[in-house]
Amino acid sequence: MVPHLVTALTGPINELEQRILESMPAIERWFRLEWMEHTPPIYTSVDLRNAGFKLAPVDTNLYPGGWNNLTTEMLPLAVQAGMAAIEKICPEAKNLLLIPENHTRNTFYLSNVVQLQRIFGQAGLNVRLGTLNPEITEPTEVQLPNGESVLLEPLVRTKHRLGLKNFGKENSSRNSRRRHQARLRYRPQPTSSTGILTRFPFDGRLN
Repeated sequence: MVPHLVTALTGPINELEQRILESMPAIERWFRLEWMEHTPPIYTSVDLRNAGFKLAPVDTNLYPGGWNNLTTEMLPLAVQAGMAAIEKICPEAKNLLLIPENHTRNTFYLSNVVQLQRIFGQAGLNVRLGTLNPEITEPTEVQLPNGESVLLEPLVRTKHRLGLKNFGKENSSRNSRRRHQARLRYRPQPTSSTGILTRFPFDGRLN
């Protein structure tokens, strides 16, 4: 499936863009071979700067926002990519605990989290949202500008786990863009039938 992107630019394609389009099979093959040798993060985004005569990456975000900006045409591709990532990293996973930043007042950020929840939900996971916000002590529903709502639940610390009440052993993902976390990586932890996926600077256990 190839999406038809909507753009305000309707003039003739310049030489750089034409070369990229003509070289698309070679470019995609290069990415495919590189990803076989170097596993990319489960999700990321790259900012590109187009000068008209050259195209260069200027920033890579390991914890990108803006998922709510995906068009409806792009959503199936995102779901497909999510399914491929799950199959490769933790194929037996059934639950996903997503831990967003403490932006309960930033409803646009939460709209982004809801879209991410939708993507992994359609990829076959039970997705719930946990929060580290000390102001949230019970499941709290937050209304969003687009008419949707999001349910944030307080995280529960047990002896060696961080999770939600009545959610079992989850796959935990920290949706955070803070700079000091840029070096953190996903690590599958095969300690349960569903596997554990964590994005914390430790092995998944809490003292």
